[in-house]
Amino acid sequence: MRRYIVVGLVAGLVMFLAAQLVQTLLLVGDKPRAVTPRGDLASFEKTTIDIFKNAAPSVVYIYTRTQGSGFFGEDNRTRSGTGSGFVWDRAGHIITNHHVVNGAQEIFVRFDQGDILRAALVGSSPDHDLAVLRVSASARDLAPIPVGKSGDLVIGQSVYAIGNPFGLNRTLTTGIVSSLDRTLPTRSGREISGVIQTDAAINPGNSGGPLIDSAGRLIGVNTAIASRSGSSAGIGFAVPVDTVNKVVPQIISGGKPARPGIGIQAGSQELAARLGISGVVIVNVVPGGSAQRAGLRGVDMAEQRLGDVIVAVNGKPVKSVSQLATELEKAGVGSQVKLTVLRNGEQREVSVSVVDIG
Repeated sequence: MRRYIVVGLVAGLVMFLAAQLVQTLLLVGDKPRAVTPRGDLASFEKTTIDIFKNAAPSVVYIYTRTQGSGFFGEDNRTRSGTGSGFVWDRAGHIITNHHVVNGAQEIFVRFDQGDILRAALVGSSPDHDLAVLRVSASARDLAPIPVGKSGDLVIGQSVYAIGNPFGLNRTLTTGIVSSLDRTLPTRSGREISGVIQTDAAINPGNSGGPLIDSAGRLIGVNTAIASRSGSSAGIGFAVPVDTVNKVVPQIISGGKPARPGIGIQAGSQELAARLGISGVVIVNVVPGGSAQRAGLRGVDMAEQRLGDVIVAVNGKPVKSVSQLATELEKAGVGSQVKLTVLRNGEQREVSVSVVDIG
């Protein structure tokens, strides 16, 4: 009797569970779930959306082609490259990095709406890693990016990068200003000063694209990353817009910017280190140049005499040629700088004119 009772209880439990399963299937089945309503987007989300919507039409995709030479001199290898850029003005000028288009034989620009145009290189500045292209397009089809300032940036403020990382166009990444006044070496041997550091994701293909502030204004041109893997590690760098706004008009008007100098050939930092000197050793002075007119001396091989050593510009210490170049650029062509110079172990002040050394 007890066995029949247990069997009955088990059968009843099975029937109950089966009924529950059937009820669940009837309630859910293959019907979509009900959508839970949401409120308005957060204010910071709206800001980000508006920034992208307004700035994206100014950002372009850049594609380059270069024909190389084979082992026996025949042209049989075509190299391609990609990068980013943005519309500078309604005359058709496009800004990008020098390294994006350097050596390219063909340059193409694809706009936000999909139009692809051939671009001509107006000029570039390897010292600033900037280049200016020009396309033939009507002014009504161009959307110049609003230009801001970089001199009043503060660490922690929001920034936005738009570009084409790994060829994926119209990509937005966000972050903050991580640091300011970084220096970035260029392939020309000089350094870009005042560089903006950001943790907004910047990857290969972002080069030449804009870094934008929360007002939607250009504050920098994304140019490099610090990464062992070659991909974003949260340390990206941008050429400050104050530099861009000074260099670009010079490139447009003359094909290249002024290159401030004083007419010297300087020794390398390695040479100075071997001599136990902290400063810039003058090896030669250009005949008739401003350095010679100011009485500066280079190395005298006949008398085995060391040349003058520049240790400061306008009171700011310099230890390398790139630091000297940075200070001369800050002063600008046509200005007078006061050099602190060591000669035969004695320190003196010399006033020198800054000139364009081309």
